[in-house]
Amino acid sequence: MRIACMLLLAGVLGSAAAISGHAQSGRTLEELKVEAQARADRNAYPLIGLKPDEVREALGRLSKLDGDEWAASWSQVADRYMAKKDFHQAWLYYSFARWPVPNSPGKQRAYEKALDAYLQYAKKYDPSLEVLRVPYEGGEVIGYLRLPKTSGRVPLVVAIAGLDSRKEEMIERFGPLTERGIAVLGLDSPGTGQSGVKPAAPGTEKSLSRVLDVVLARPAIDTKRVVVYGGSFGGYWATILAVTEKARLRAVVAQSPPIHETFSRERTQMLVKNREYLFDYVPAQLFTYGGANVEQLADHKERMSLKTRGLLEQQMAPMLVIGGALDTQVPIADIDLLMRSGDSPKDLWVHPKGGHMGRDAKTWPDPVIFRRVTTPWLLKALEAEPA
Repeated sequence: MRIACMLLLAGVLGSAAAISGHAQSGRTLEELKVEAQARADRNAYPLIGLKPDEVREALGRLSKLDGDEWAASWSQVADRYMAKKDFHQAWLYYSFARWPVPNSPGKQRAYEKALDAYLQYAKKYDPSLEVLRVPYEGGEVIGYLRLPKTSGRVPLVVAIAGLDSRKEEMIERFGPLTERGIAVLGLDSPGTGQSGVKPAAPGTEKSLSRVLDVVLARPAIDTKRVVVYGGSFGGYWATILAVTEKARLRAVVAQSPPIHETFSRERTQMLVKNREYLFDYVPAQLFTYGGANVEQLADHKERMSLKTRGLLEQQMAPMLVIGGALDTQVPIADIDLLMRSGDSPKDLWVHPKGGHMGRDAKTWPDPVIFRRVTTPWLLKALEAEPA
């Protein structure tokens, strides 16, 4: 297994090396520094929780667009927090040290440290966090499960992370629902994190169904009240589960889910020009989908289209679809196509001035959408007490 992982990482590094410098990042180093600092100053994704002064410090050490140098600079801040046993802040900085994906040796080490820091931090949880290990096709899917302290069977929210987010962020965001008597399961998207599946490809959603098999077999779970949330790439898998797991799901939330046009060859060839994504959009996708160059990536992605796969013609669980009309990563055309597909009515929340995930820089950042849109809808679907 270790040899296979090393070979896989070597292949990924070779793919990333084929695209270098500015072309790989989508921004020059100076442009990246300016944009990253601006996002940190307004506490915006993917720098939520990072302190502006420490962001300025870490950015100041960067002399080139290099994965290992990136990882080392952010890890230096994280190491200080680990020494102080501030595991939460250490996790945040190690996570950004591996961002968007661990496609270099230094970033891989940072990711491993992020996992360790988070599990150290999670020891404080009450109810506790359980590391769930589910065997799948010779490997294992690792997820995080939190069960509320309550008698009787409880509803379940399954939260699937995206291309560059991870299950740790999902369990952090949804974990407070345990205080309302709701179980929460955090999972990485297939092709990312500890999903046990590499690369992402049509059919790898079966790994998610396997985890559902295991969790829904637990006596504590009310199998009649199960909902799935997915954001961005996680929204893709959530939409698939709305079809393939319709019989077991009460509802699904898909936030900016890529459906069809996102996977077109034309859009894949334009990825490097995207300015909404912070940097390394192409390497992140090569790492997740596979391929040695953009043309091979386009081949892999075209097969992912839900329209091409025939899934949009099938019955779906009730859904809430969230999006932004100005999203440059998942075009609004994909949201429109999903809304007109399937047989069940869907609820829709679209921010006319919102970008990816429906967010904007001031009024509707990620936490506000989660608090005012996602959570109330989930609670209603589960017939739980309102927030």
